[in-house]
Amino acid sequence: MTEPLVPPQETPPVEGSISSAHPERPDGGIWEHPMLWVALTSFGALLVALFFVFRIFGL
Repeated sequence: MTEPLVPPQETPPVEGSISSAHPERPDGGIWEHPMLWVALTSFGALLVALFFVFRIFGL
């Protein structure tokens, strides 16, 4: 009882599968948008750096 080889990128045939598709996950809100956190962190770092630049030059 040999099964034919399945080409790559194809799903082999399945017998008796009764599983359903996975339910779609709800949007994670702000946690799924890391660029917002990167932007806020970069802005904060820039403010701290500017504080020290202004302090060094006495502005």
